[in-house]
Amino acid sequence: MLTINQTRQKVSQGGSVYGLLNAVPTPWMVEMIGHAGYDFVILDTEHMSTNPESLEHMIRTAECASVTPLVRVPGVDRAAITRALDSGAQGIVVPRIRNAEEAHDVVQMARYAPAGQRGITGGRTTGFGTLPLKDYLSQANQEVLIVLMVEDQEGMDNREAILSVAGVDWVLPGAVDLSQSLGCPGDPFHSSVNQAIAELATSCRGRPVEFCALPRSPEQLAEWREWGARAFLLGEDRSLLFKHLKSHLAACRSESSPPSP
Repeated sequence: MLTINQTRQKVSQGGSVYGLLNAVPTPWMVEMIGHAGYDFVILDTEHMSTNPESLEHMIRTAECASVTPLVRVPGVDRAAITRALDSGAQGIVVPRIRNAEEAHDVVQMARYAPAGQRGITGGRTTGFGTLPLKDYLSQANQEVLIVLMVEDQEGMDNREAILSVAGVDWVLPGAVDLSQSLGCPGDPFHSSVNQAIAELATSCRGRPVEFCALPRSPEQLAEWREWGARAFLLGEDRSLLFKHLKSHLAACRSESSPPSP
């Protein structure tokens, strides 16, 4: 059943939130992320082949582990957005937003009237009728987070118009895809990528749109904190798992190596 979006509430009260992208699509990984203390998890259905039933179980697991479940959908896709929210996601992350029209379409798909035109259903989001439908519709418009990703030059060129669309809550840069669009593919640390991300963040100043930083080093994390960011996506579970597994094995092999003569 729909509950208070703790991540949204924490940011609105001036706090900071930390999340992780889930690229190992299993409920146990989501549960682990929640018990590790992350505020939110982004369940990726853009690049991962997660079936709808598994996604619902992962959302349910996030609820049990007290971590806010957001779903990254494949794009500006009404069916995908509807399924994610009807499964209980407390927010959607939409990649490759290029203009205000696309941003407006996302809001219309994710909000109920009068803020949008999301299709109405009951089910688990209303606690199977425990929460009266009219109350649910109003509360869903307040609690669901709409996060837009800007990942190419066209989106950067139209960022002011995108951020002006009513109903957009957060914006998240896609550094790796930006590197491709900006002519330095695979280099998210390139100066042109850093400059584009800084421009996107600056455009959020004075707007009700929260900039979600994606720091790729301790130095970048410190810089974004100093800038005033309050939402942070700290990488993905797949990458963290691989790095820690590799480091653990290397350490064990080093400890078992015979001493040098």
